[in-house]
Amino acid sequence: MNQISPQQKPALWQRPMLVVWTISLFILTIFWLFGKPYLAWAFKLPRGWQSRLRYHISDAANWLLDDASFFGLFTFTEFTRSIAAIVAVPYDFVLSIISTGFLEGVGSDAIQLLPPLSWIAVIFLVFALGRYARDWKLAMLAAGCFSYLAIFGQWHSSMITLASIIIAVPIGVGFGLMLGIFSYRFWWFDRAISPILDLMQTVPVFAYLVPILVFFGFSPVAAIIATVIYATPPMVRITILALKQVPSELTDLGNMVGCTGHQQMWKVMIPSASESLMVGVNQVIMLSLNMVIIASMIGAGGLGADVLASLRRLDIGAGIEAGLAIVVLAIALDRLSQALAHRPPDPHYTGPKRSLLQRYPYSLAGLAVVIISGLAGLVWAGFQRWPEAWSLTTGKSANEIVKFININFYDQLDAVKTALLLNVLIPFKRFLLSLPWPGVIALLGLAGFSLKGWRLAVLCMLLGLFIVFTGLWPKAMITVYLCGISVIIASLIGIPIGIMAAEWKPAWNITQLIIDTLQTLPSFVYLMPVVMLFRVGDFTAMIAVVAYAIVPAIRYTSHGLKHVSEDLIEAGVVSGCTPLQLLTKIKLKLALPEIMLGINQTIMLALSMLVITALVGTRDLGQEVYIALTKGDIGRGAIAGLCIAFIAIIADRLITAGADRIKTRLGLAK
Repeated sequence: MNQISPQQKPALWQRPMLVVWTISLFILTIFWLFGKPYLAWAFKLPRGWQSRLRYHISDAANWLLDDASFFGLFTFTEFTRSIAAIVAVPYDFVLSIISTGFLEGVGSDAIQLLPPLSWIAVIFLVFALGRYARDWKLAMLAAGCFSYLAIFGQWHSSMITLASIIIAVPIGVGFGLMLGIFSYRFWWFDRAISPILDLMQTVPVFAYLVPILVFFGFSPVAAIIATVIYATPPMVRITILALKQVPSELTDLGNMVGCTGHQQMWKVMIPSASESLMVGVNQVIMLSLNMVIIASMIGAGGLGADVLASLRRLDIGAGIEAGLAIVVLAIALDRLSQALAHRPPDPHYTGPKRSLLQRYPYSLAGLAVVIISGLAGLVWAGFQRWPEAWSLTTGKSANEIVKFININFYDQLDAVKTALLLNVLIPFKRFLLSLPWPGVIALLGLAGFSLKGWRLAVLCMLLGLFIVFTGLWPKAMITVYLCGISVIIASLIGIPIGIMAAEWKPAWNITQLIIDTLQTLPSFVYLMPVVMLFRVGDFTAMIAVVAYAIVPAIRYTSHGLKHVSEDLIEAGVVSGCTPLQLLTKIKLKLALPEIMLGINQTIMLALSMLVITALVGTRDLGQEVYIALTKGDIGRGAIAGLCIAFIAIIADRLITAGADRIKTRLGLAK
């Protein structure tokens, strides 16, 4: 790589972009300091300039609900309710099998015709699935996770949640696979769906709930539909990537033997990409579990409803127990799905004819346990349901710990909170709210142009102008302030932890366990302890966001440092670098693109969490989305959700462009 010697480096005035940045910042500073009395519109957009798009969206939604029909045969409301009724059939069936049993009648008059599967049967079936997928260790882990649900009194709620997952995952995988295949086959469809997927992955989850609540009603089925919409985009992207990675030799072979397009896809490419596609299935499962609490706000029961109820009455013990149950369920389903993805195909058997038991040992053993435990449950109810007297709980201990901290350390915690609010949060918030929006838009365009050219500049400016003319610019600045402060603190904590984890293996083992738990804990669980310790407000929201969003900063930093080329490290050792110099002069510089991508993911998680922190009194775009959900205002929720999505897209594009530029400068770009 050619390097410029100190004598060859251009002078400051010979660097055009630096000159442009300096002049622009000078002009904007003068404009900010002295322009407010003369250009009030640049600091507060006149109401007459604001777009009425939110009202148009609400009017369109009302028209769909009240007047729209399909050729006079049925209304749009009847159409959506029929979809809900179709989804309800398999959901009710699965729920009857694993939770409620088969009932005749409704409500308190219902009579149970057949009981559900007993806890013994479900645990054994999970155990057998783990043994079939991999080995005895996985079987014991899966059985242990489900045993935890029974022992800690979370069985009934967990089975309701599991029923939703069993229905939502196949639908999400099926739709994602179909859309991915269409995108792979037709370039125009790929280009059309790509921005839609970007929006679906950046629009906050609450924004999904508003139209679904209006169109599908308040029910578990509506929650399943919301879960499918939320969890499908990763499956689409992974399907496209997996099909593109199928070796050309296999497709050529399919053409040579005369496969049609349909046979080529389903007989050659899909089987070849099955391992990668199972990664998509795993992602759908994990995102579906991440959605269970939020979906409980529109009718999903189970563990999500338990966590939400605990948050409302500030019962941290019950909330953490239900949250940990979601973590345990997620671990079991994650490990099982990964093992099934990597399981080798059964060998072709050519020996003597085997008996039914030899061919299906796990299925027959599971059937036997189901029948025996069901009959035993008729003799003693403990075989059917885990006795409540045997249940354990840690809820009281958690509540006592928080109570102890509040009693003995309230003054110290309040002092820290007040100091940060007065000296960091409030000044930064006032600074952002005082900025003229034309200046911010100009800086976004300048940043995009300097990093990647005019296309990125135009994109950033257009997305920023959309936020301006919706009239939500002040709330957007509060969102940027909360997100920015949270990401800075998360990075200041997470990056050093990631460095320590990469440099010291025992630290990584401990760190991995912690971040895996943090990554699977439902977002609402983070709110309960911080609300009880710090009450409501921006500081509480910031702490919850930092705890939720810190994982990518740790994980990406560690990953980047671990994958620095060994040859470059050896070259540094040979040249006499100390361990500190190796870290600061070689490893961190080469890992900087990965660290920046980690910060990017931290921003995405922070924005998604900010919508949930509206429950603790923030006044940002998240509050707009939450108010829209409570009022069923589709237009208000859609516009606020799009503003959050556009902030995320601007940050993503700028950081990705910066990371690409650093890779090019370091010679890491391919």
